Amino acid sequence: MNHLVALPVLLPLLGAGATLMLVRRPRVQRVVSMTVLVAVAATAAALLHQADHEGPQVVWIGAWPEPLGISLVADRLSALMLLVSAVVTLAVLAYSIGQGMTGDERERTPVSIYHPTFLVLVAGVSNAFLAGDLFNIFVSFEMLLFASYVLLTLGGTSARIRAGTIYVVVNLLSSSLFLISLATVYAATGSLNLAQLAQRIGDLPEPVSLLLQLLLLTTFAIKAAVFPLSFWLPDSYPTAPAPVTAVFAGLLTKVGVYAILRVQTLLFPDSPLTGLFLWAALLTMLIGILGAIAQSDIKRMLSFTLVSHIGYMIFGIGLASAAGISGAVFYVAHHITIQTALFLVVGLIERRGGSTAVLRLGGLARLAPLLAVLFFVPAMNLAGIPPMSGFLGKIGLLQAGLDDGTPLAYVLVAGGVVTSLLTLYAVVRTWALAFWRTPQQAHEMTVALREQDPEGSGGGPGGGGITHRGHIHVGVVTFAAHNPEGVRQAHDPDAQDRDLYQLLRDGELPARLPWSMKLPAMALIASSLALTVLAGPMFGYTDRTAADLLQRDPYISTVLGDDR
Repeated sequence: MNHLVALPVLLPLLGAGATLMLVRRPRVQRVVSMTVLVAVAATAAALLHQADHEGPQVVWIGAWPEPLGISLVADRLSALMLLVSAVVTLAVLAYSIGQGMTGDERERTPVSIYHPTFLVLVAGVSNAFLAGDLFNIFVSFEMLLFASYVLLTLGGTSARIRAGTIYVVVNLLSSSLFLISLATVYAATGSLNLAQLAQRIGDLPEPVSLLLQLLLLTTFAIKAAVFPLSFWLPDSYPTAPAPVTAVFAGLLTKVGVYAILRVQTLLFPDSPLTGLFLWAALLTMLIGILGAIAQSDIKRMLSFTLVSHIGYMIFGIGLASAAGISGAVFYVAHHITIQTALFLVVGLIERRGGSTAVLRLGGLARLAPLLAVLFFVPAMNLAGIPPMSGFLGKIGLLQAGLDDGTPLAYVLVAGGVVTSLLTLYAVVRTWALAFWRTPQQAHEMTVALREQDPEGSGGGPGGGGITHRGHIHVGVVTFAAHNPEGVRQAHDPDAQDRDLYQLLRDGELPARLPWSMKLPAMALIASSLALTVLAGPMFGYTDRTAADLLQRDPYISTVLGDDR
């Protein structure tokens, strides 16, 4: 029994209690929060080393006899997810502290509750990765729901409340479905412990086993935003403050992907739903990236790419091969890092340019060259430009698809290539509009668009016009002109209709970005590049992880021991 396994859950909960008592001492709050997350990251690194060299680590808590108690298990998969999430949440907290020090968010958000809520979120993520039974996973999701709703609605703007309502309703429905699933599983097997379920589900009649699988996978597919259950995400995430959006985009959907991977490999190793998985992966990739192309707001564009790239992970899980699962695990680690980094950079863009609507931006490459680099590098990584980690992860998944050799796998390989190319198109178009144009050109386009008839009577070929209400035509591209916050510009809530050129002219934008916000984003970008440099050892680790997941015995024997 390794009591170190419980620390990634206990430390954030204790920190949340401490920071809640320190609501009138914000500086001490920040010190406590950072100290806790550093400790969680160090613990996760130790657990990863132990899991890789000594096998899965387990601790039983709750003073109940084994295997009736609550088990927390750190195997290679959960330890890796724990370490990546700890690094990401540490960077996001540092970024949010830097943003709070600047004063632009302090007056609109109750900062005193941010730290305890953020730490509860971290505890929920850690508990989800370590949980050894389905009910504990359910508790983890409820912790995430509680904390994420508070974080999503910080500031109390109408857009955030509306988005938060959608988010909560969807997650309450999925939680209700999860409870139904738990009741059904317990009625059929007499247990919710994952290791015991791995032994008992195989003895059930095939229709009963299939029903249990469909119930659990539907629940987790909602959490992971797998098509067609991804409709809620693009309208929920972009309205939140930049650090909140970043941690949501980086982590919360990956908890759902982790649950799918864990349940699929441990409980249903010989699943008859492989074809369904692969079709869901294909549709998630293609429909998500088509939605991204149709956006004119950078946050919404990235939200749709987030949905799209979940498809790559489901692709690897659906192949159910060692190469496919290894590629999926590598891609999850890569995507957590790169998606979080991109949303942090978008927060910097919003602060420097006054907006995230690409039609209102222009000339950022000249105004803030470092910011241009900070967006360009992770954007290319997301698109899969060689030799970055995004390219290596996609190559691993595509090779696994080719090795599978089935017609549907070949279709998925083609879909993965198309999705990667369309991702490159989406981020390059954003770069061209937001960074490469001059502010004057952006201003002239904005003025021209205002003069066009909103029903589509204006706008010539190759120029810019509104094709129909709510959509804008630029050259040969038509996309939605949607800004969930009404295009809040800089620090002036009345600057609803001014673009970057006008804000620069009026002197209402900050002359430079604080290093306290830039350094955390740079650290995450460096971490994503480190995955490229360390791709060989990383793939070796994910290969060992995939072997453990497919064998199942290391996990089961460690948890149950002599009670097998």
